[in-house]
Amino acid sequence: MNETVNRRQFLRTTGLSALALAAGVDGWAGLTKKSGLQIAYSAITWGGNDAQAIADLAALGYRGIQLRANTFGPYKAKPSELKALLDQHKLKLAMFSSGNVEIDPAKEQSTIDMHVAHASFVKALGGSAIQLTNSVRPKDRPPTTDELKRLAAVMNEIGRQTADMGIQAAYHNHMNQLGETPEEVDVIVQAMNPKYCKLLLDIAHYRQGGGLPENAVRQYKDMLYALHLKDTMSPLPDKPNDPKAYRFVELGRGNVNVPAVFNALDDIGFAGWGVIELDGVPEKDKTPAQCAQINKDYITKTLKHLL
Repeated sequence: MNETVNRRQFLRTTGLSALALAAGVDGWAGLTKKSGLQIAYSAITWGGNDAQAIADLAALGYRGIQLRANTFGPYKAKPSELKALLDQHKLKLAMFSSGNVEIDPAKEQSTIDMHVAHASFVKALGGSAIQLTNSVRPKDRPPTTDELKRLAAVMNEIGRQTADMGIQAAYHNHMNQLGETPEEVDVIVQAMNPKYCKLLLDIAHYRQGGGLPENAVRQYKDMLYALHLKDTMSPLPDKPNDPKAYRFVELGRGNVNVPAVFNALDDIGFAGWGVIELDGVPEKDKTPAQCAQINKDYITKTLKHLL
């Protein structure tokens, strides 16, 4: 028995050593590194067909999913049915897109109530976090510092109330919203109460907004709760002279230095969810599942990271 075990250990060791020599030192480090980052995938690419998204992602080996607020309407009275579907496919609810946060004082209570209701729904699904965005960026000027801090204040109150049920509120930086540029994101994050609101760093939106997400990972390591792992192509082939034109694409196809982001996550010992997100299929001849396969291959083959 011992001879058999020792022979297996020898073969395994020599096989890995040969692979390490073929891959080089960097490749070996990638193969042996054990990051705490957990990989999930957003259902947004399926355009509301969440049952298909759940089936496709489970078949591809993903272990977590982000669902959107569109599931609240049909399932709010029967969350156990949606939870059963997730459990059947062995998927955890990594994040829930809870929608926009209003900063108009007249709408404050209604926006808080909506997100608290979503948090209760997420709790019933076995989830632990809601994503907060906003759609109130001025059309003709940059947002003021007061507006950015106002957003943080409302999110803090949402987070205070959802914390009572064990649900984390997480702010999602986003193009064309409050928090488009790194400077705006910083004002918001600095005004967030870390007891109640954390950061969901979208690495593509942050890059398109003019920042380096690998730097943001380190800068906000104490506030970082989760990430959106996505890539952005800019300029576009048909608009080479328009720096503001961009399109979200599969990981590795755009301007985001995704390996640098993963290295930064390793450096800070991050152990939360990284949700791969692709708002829509970038080319019409692809399906959402094919895009999810491309992203999986990039994560597992290029970055040597397990799902």
